[in-house]
Amino acid sequence: MQIAVPREIFPGERRVALIPAILPLLTKAGLEVLVQSGAGESAGFPDRLYLDKGAKIVPTREELFAAEVILQVRAAGAAGEAGRADLPHLRAGQVVIAMCDPLGCPQAAAEVAGRGATLFALELLPRITRAQSMDVLSSQATVAGYRAVLLAAAALPKMFPMLMTAAGTIAPAKVLVVGAGVAGLQAIATASRLGGIVSAYDVRPAVKEQVQSLGAKFVELPLETAAAETKGGYAQQMDEQTLAKQRELMGRVVAESDVVITTAAVPGKKAPVLISAAMVAGMAPGTVLVDLAAERGGNCELTQPGQSVVHQGVTVLGPLNLPAEVPYHASQLYAKNIATFLLALVREGQIQLDLGDEIVRETLVARDGQVVQANVAALLGS
Repeated sequence: MQIAVPREIFPGERRVALIPAILPLLTKAGLEVLVQSGAGESAGFPDRLYLDKGAKIVPTREELFAAEVILQVRAAGAAGEAGRADLPHLRAGQVVIAMCDPLGCPQAAAEVAGRGATLFALELLPRITRAQSMDVLSSQATVAGYRAVLLAAAALPKMFPMLMTAAGTIAPAKVLVVGAGVAGLQAIATASRLGGIVSAYDVRPAVKEQVQSLGAKFVELPLETAAAETKGGYAQQMDEQTLAKQRELMGRVVAESDVVITTAAVPGKKAPVLISAAMVAGMAPGTVLVDLAAERGGNCELTQPGQSVVHQGVTVLGPLNLPAEVPYHASQLYAKNIATFLLALVREGQIQLDLGDEIVRETLVARDGQVVQANVAALLGS
């Protein structure tokens, strides 16, 4: 069975679905790996490294898509309008495994289904122990959390650590991280390493211990938060009354911070607005807010996706696709995730689907011309 890795076509996407070091795991399982020429170059993996590990380099996308299985970082909805260019290459029975944003762009999944291809969306992996090594959301959020702190440090007209010099003492930067999921926890760890005084807030009281284990102070607000998390471990949208109360209570903490990093996102939905324009206006001139939810509209009322906005002296950054800014290690993590997922499907050199397996059942979006994932089908009204 041939496994193919195309060059990513989403604008600015520098990651690659497989790195050379992962290929021996696949060839050992009886799989042949095809890589489009130049697919790994932006991530630091030239064609020769793939050749050294037994891959075949294919010059054209058309030839590449003759393979039975396509592995991508972004496909369908996650690849935006650019992803539609691959639709004519897809065929009945072909398997596509990637991040697909099926909850945010269900129509794109339906278009893949219309081609007869089998589509797996890695964002839908259940939060169970057996799926941890396949969890692309967590691995890529780790990279995003790290990168967000570096962006903040570069934009902040201060240094993070406390310094005692002959010219005087420099006070450490105060950093507030809003949302203590994987990205938030990595942001906490990175800001702490840089010497900042870090505080963190999350609506889930259960993460308090994790925040404190990284040396940060956990900010507690008197809110009812029982419904903040789904049974599957993902964040859940809170009602507007709770969000308004949260903003009111958080205003003072935000005003005291040199850096605010927001990471709150709800799968398939617009990001909750946690930081109002008034809260930003209450921050000191020169302070910085980095909004990791910019791709979903942003946690800050002033966020402009992909842009830097200055409001009353406060810089609000809305970066998009931060993992693609650290493509070498982001690809390394992603490749391990997707290879582990693929090998879990392979039996005797072929993909065999066990719909009794929760991992298969939850991630399988399209098959035999139909959208079969229950949540995605519901969004399509089918």
